[in-house]
Amino acid sequence: MIKVAIITGASSGIGRASAIALSKAGWSLVLFARRKEKLTETQNLCQNPNQCLIIQGDVTSEESVKGLFQQTLERYGRLDMLFNDAGMNAPQIPIEDLSLDQFQQIVNINLVGPFLCTREAVRMFKSQSPQGGRIINNGSISAYTPRPHSAPYTSTKHAVLGLTKSTALDGRAFNITCTEIDIGGARTDMAIGHSAGALQPDGRIISEALFEAEHVGNTIAYIADLPLDVTVLTFNIMATGMPFVGRG
Repeated sequence: MIKVAIITGASSGIGRASAIALSKAGWSLVLFARRKEKLTETQNLCQNPNQCLIIQGDVTSEESVKGLFQQTLERYGRLDMLFNDAGMNAPQIPIEDLSLDQFQQIVNINLVGPFLCTREAVRMFKSQSPQGGRIINNGSISAYTPRPHSAPYTSTKHAVLGLTKSTALDGRAFNITCTEIDIGGARTDMAIGHSAGALQPDGRIISEALFEAEHVGNTIAYIADLPLDVTVLTFNIMATGMPFVGRG
């Protein structure tokens, strides 16, 4: 039986690395993001491009998310895994300088998007046979320890941890499992600036260690291939030299 995964934010970074790793592992993929040309690049990097369905859309749009899952059902007839990867950060500025629009944009992408996708995935998981499936949420070490001037991002990542735990609990009776992967320092467009210099709690700006995003993709593929009677609730992967334990 084919294994089918939806990846949001599949146009770059962790989403792209995960698509490549899952394709190598034999998964059929549904790649979802706002930039179609970047989704096509991801598709062409996969081992089996013909097993990748590209859907352009926005995780903050309920209509768009419903269409994503409907097209997945029509194409493959089932879903085995959802990776809620799409996300963004706000400018690293003091909270008093943040606008409500900036804060709400982060909440919509980082929290409302995973909620909408999780809701639709759970509906599919409960209705299909055999029943069940796996959800992986892209969290952050900010779900535990914030960076300076990161209130919107940190707030949403704390909330995603709550969504992860609630989904794991409520899905238990239906063979639905949920994981949060907390990533620190993967070499992506979002994090690349940290290698040049990142603001520390003591006011210093220092270069931080990064690691290749492919290692996150391989981790996603490993968790995805676990049987559904095995749950990884949280998984931390970060650069060895990253200032997290002690934050300095």
